[in-house]
Amino acid sequence: MDRRVKYTKKIIRDTFLDLLQEKEINKITVSEICKNADINRATFYRYYIDVYDLLDKIELDFVEQLKQFELKEDTITVKAFSKEYLTVFLENKELVKILFSTKNNVFFLNEFLELVYSTCKKVWNKEMPDLSEEEIETAAVFIFNGALGVINYWVINDFNDSVEHISDTIGKLSYYGLRSYIYHK
Repeated sequence: MDRRVKYTKKIIRDTFLDLLQEKEINKITVSEICKNADINRATFYRYYIDVYDLLDKIELDFVEQLKQFELKEDTITVKAFSKEYLTVFLENKELVKILFSTKNNVFFLNEFLELVYSTCKKVWNKEMPDLSEEEIETAAVFIFNGALGVINYWVINDFNDSVEHISDTIGKLSYYGLRSYIYHK
């Protein structure tokens, strides 16, 4: 991709993300993005259909960034897995805040959960071959929803705990449950 195109897309993206910190997506106009980014509307429309398309492409780019991780299946744990992704979340904290606070972030969450599920399923099938597909899916739903709750709490509280602490919490709760987590802190 041409450097000028990269720069222009970055300016549009950054301007849009700044606006999303101030107001909801349905209150942001293409004209406002263009004015703040100092570009014309034709430039915006060369790359995006509207603000929702822009958000979709930002989410897709972020999911693609997350997919770049190749965790070794033989050494993966929930804690290690969480730590890798939470590190990327922290490096992109402003975007993550927006993705977790945007009402229309279903795409991002679904893509992220699919990514996590496919990795976990491979590991669980290898470590526990007697588990049925239904048991794996049920465990995944339980763990992922809890982990997302912990991550969301971390994001809402402005990433106030370390990646190590949050990944450790997710790992302990996932493997040992609440009672064991409380008594073995």
